[in-house]
Amino acid sequence: MADRPEAPDLVSEALYHLATSDPDGRLIDRSGIAEEDVQQIGELMTALARLRDAERALNDASLEYMKLNRNDMRALHYLIASTNRGKVATPGAIAAHLGISTASTTKLLDRLAAGGHITREPHPTDRRALAITITPATHEAALHTVGRQQSKRFHAAARLTRGERDAVIRFLNDMTNEITAGTERWARENARENTGD
Repeated sequence: MADRPEAPDLVSEALYHLATSDPDGRLIDRSGIAEEDVQQIGELMTALARLRDAERALNDASLEYMKLNRNDMRALHYLIASTNRGKVATPGAIAAHLGISTASTTKLLDRLAAGGHITREPHPTDRRALAITITPATHEAALHTVGRQQSKRFHAAARLTRGERDAVIRFLNDMTNEITAGTERWARENARENTGD
């Protein structure tokens, strides 16, 4: 018997619509909001979820291609940006960017150096520090694979008008502020439990 194509998963397609995620209005008071607006907001949330899924898939593919973990890739991205800005990257700056300890940064840099991805040289102006540089081969590999794919975001943004980009920027910044973990009591309590404070 031939395989029939699977019917669309109606739950997955509407996962971020209020009728699916909050049908009783326990989380979001919809009074005063037109049903068309509620539906469009659901479509917007679904579009954001698709973007997150695409970013996750691209991230996973880049990690697999480069044979590195997430923080390794973030460190390399930081090194590329530092090079492009004409700035000297140091272990301390990398640690601050990644939000990790100096010990974790040392392990990360050891791993990247052993893989031929970075070099460590004396800092040009600070005898106490090291200058970390991405190797040309790794820079080119990242540029022509992950970088090229990521740069396509620019084209999507360029297709918007300035006013549309302003609206998107306001929306994304507002949403970031709304959902930033650590502002809610349950998140703060969980963080304290995990740090032992």
